[in-house]
Amino acid sequence: MATVITMPRLSDTMTEGTVAAWLKKVGDKISEGDILAEIETDKATMEFESFNSGTLLYIGIPEGESAPVDSLLAIIGKEGEDISALLNGNPVATKTEAVPEVITPIAVEEKSKSVSFPKGVVVVTMPRLSDTMTDGTVATWLKNVGDKVAEGDILAEIETDKATMEFESFNAGTLLFVGIQEGESAPVDSVLAIIGPDGTDITGIAENYKKGGNVTAPVAEKAAEVSNPTSNSQNQSSNSTDRIFASPLAKKIAQDKGINLSQVKGSGENGRIVKGDVEGFTPQATVQQTASSTAPVANSSASVAKPFVPAGEKFSEEIKNSQMRKTIAKRLSESIFTAPHFYLTIEIAMDEAMKSRATINTIPDTKVSFNDMVVKACAMALKKHPQVNSQWTADAMIINHHVNIGVAVAVEDGLVVPVLNFTDQMSLTQIGSAVRDLAGKAKTKKLTPAEMEGSTFTVSNLGMFGITEFTSIINQPNSAILSVGAIVEKPVVRNGQIVVGNTMKVTLACDHRTVDGATGAQFLQTLKQFVENPVTMLA
Repeated sequence: MATVITMPRLSDTMTEGTVAAWLKKVGDKISEGDILAEIETDKATMEFESFNSGTLLYIGIPEGESAPVDSLLAIIGKEGEDISALLNGNPVATKTEAVPEVITPIAVEEKSKSVSFPKGVVVVTMPRLSDTMTDGTVATWLKNVGDKVAEGDILAEIETDKATMEFESFNAGTLLFVGIQEGESAPVDSVLAIIGPDGTDITGIAENYKKGGNVTAPVAEKAAEVSNPTSNSQNQSSNSTDRIFASPLAKKIAQDKGINLSQVKGSGENGRIVKGDVEGFTPQATVQQTASSTAPVANSSASVAKPFVPAGEKFSEEIKNSQMRKTIAKRLSESIFTAPHFYLTIEIAMDEAMKSRATINTIPDTKVSFNDMVVKACAMALKKHPQVNSQWTADAMIINHHVNIGVAVAVEDGLVVPVLNFTDQMSLTQIGSAVRDLAGKAKTKKLTPAEMEGSTFTVSNLGMFGITEFTSIINQPNSAILSVGAIVEKPVVRNGQIVVGNTMKVTLACDHRTVDGATGAQFLQTLKQFVENPVTMLA
């Protein structure tokens, strides 16, 4: 009798698995102990061996696709055995009907032929570009249907919950189909594109692999769109702009202003054109003519974006939530509603810190900010109070003995938190340089997922905006976050005398599940000692 093999639970936290590779195909003989597939869990990619012998009759989860634990993975039995009852009786089988080419029974042989993969065709799915990414938005397509694609070519710019990143092709061929249009969003693993030999018939492939999201148009309609001569000419005319190495925002501003991006010199990484390059661009005479000819369009779009509203009239506009904004809302809501927050505020005398910073910055090519000094002080205080450098889980509290401090950076779409790994081992100048570099990458959307993962503590500073005191929501899974206010000159009492002094208030938000009030207070006392006596941070 045939045996149903389900998606195994290969780790304690695994809820779903992805088939990275099948090492056996339908019709192969299986012996007990043979490796059936490589399965990617939430922690690692592991080999999954068979505990049964027989013939592989059915594959329920194709390579690259994910499914929950206990979903139908495969069926092993005797060669030629009828498994239609198992398939009809299992709800998972209906989900995998999209790939019936792997079913061997004669009853479905005809259907399997109709959706079998043409040779050389590859389905490219929405990639998971960060650890927290569940959906992605196509910001810009850098290739059009019909374009030749080489391995390593940039296919598209994809907006994740943290940044807009370039997605390169790992396959060569012709771009046959685009499944997610610019500006549209879809879940991870949805059909993004299909690449294969030029002229290949791909009818039915996209639908059979579709996983949901906003991708609803049939393949035939997509093909009709790109075969339309008018559409093609529009694609070609816009293609000259799309192929320029520029950020999506720079392209949008250039389009609104009628600026030819080929004439703009980029100041970003690898010559990439960023927002500031377009805003500071002075057009030549020919460009001015183009701008004047497109001025009504630009003014029209501007009037829609910012219409004149007479006094006394009601007006509101709807702005689509970016992936970053959705994730900020989701994660901070989870934090504030699941972690019991409490707040501790302390005032720090900054006179010695100001003197020390002025002296340090006299060294050539050295620039240290007050925020850098606070980050360094936090790192050293966390080594003395590791309880604050902890994480809460349902079964245990994790005390981190390494210090990775995340520094909150405001960007156009929201907030990102690049991470300084092993901050306690860095000097003030190293911290300053690293923070400037990461902040620059954040504002040009060049941060990689690895640069935003693994923080054990977070610092958020609004002092540069004149904010003297505020509270922050803890950046999970951290147990605490420090809110840093502005330095204020005011009367203070020293040695019984009222004198003019400079002070700064900092507020520590703590997760009461891991950090008690006394623990948080002791951490702030140590932090205060380091900041008020910066020379101690050099010991």
